[in-house]
Amino acid sequence: MLPIALTIAGSDSGGGAGIQADIKTFQAFGVFGTTSITALTAQNTLGVTGIHSVPPEMVYEQIEVVATDLKPSASKTGMLATDELVSTVARAIRDFGLENYVLDPVMVATTGARLLDAKAEGAILTELLPLATLVTPNLDEAAVMVGRPVEDEETMREVAAELIERGPRAVLVKGGHLEAPEVVDILYDGEEFYSWRRPKISTTNTHGTGCTLAAAITAGLAHGRPLVEAVAAGLDFVHRAILSAPELGSGHGPLNHFVEAGGRKR
Repeated sequence: MLPIALTIAGSDSGGGAGIQADIKTFQAFGVFGTTSITALTAQNTLGVTGIHSVPPEMVYEQIEVVATDLKPSASKTGMLATDELVSTVARAIRDFGLENYVLDPVMVATTGARLLDAKAEGAILTELLPLATLVTPNLDEAAVMVGRPVEDEETMREVAAELIERGPRAVLVKGGHLEAPEVVDILYDGEEFYSWRRPKISTTNTHGTGCTLAAAITAGLAHGRPLVEAVAAGLDFVHRAILSAPELGSGHGPLNHFVEAGGRKR
């Protein structure tokens, strides 16, 4: 049977991140993608020029019709924009028993700009984090979540352990922003730490990296793979998608979502 996954996120008109990146990634992993769109954005590789949030009741209705008919076996969230949307999505996840939920806490832009106000950040911590199978903060987002800088591998491990106490089954702290010649990603499941290391790629083609990784892991969970295996396959997919990025646009270009997904079931 074809696995089904649900992404609850914003639409990227430039096609590199958000809903568009998620659907492309699901497709690469042989998963049927469904959506609940939380916001419309006008953006390209140079930046975002406009955001229009979808009314919370419509976001809830999109989740309801998918969950009650297509019954996704895994789901993820990305851009949620407001505390009202965060609360609405949390209620829908509980109401419809959505399992294998991957929380991509989209809080900080690549430029360092904060994308959520304090109320929405707090709602993610109190309402969504306890529901998550996995939360995938980058270093800036992890710093927001714990209230202090995260600048090296030691503090990445400390933060992962601290966040696990707030309810998620596992935490993946992404080290792409480390000032080091290699990228280190740390996964903690409450019992054991896992780490992946790769040479840092010098490129501006990183738009949609976080969305793509969370979607790849969600796809792996939809296939019924163990969490560690799904994370490893997701990190490998993103690494190769960056290496072969198509050099589109004049700013931060998108990844190559056409690369083959390792371990994909035929």
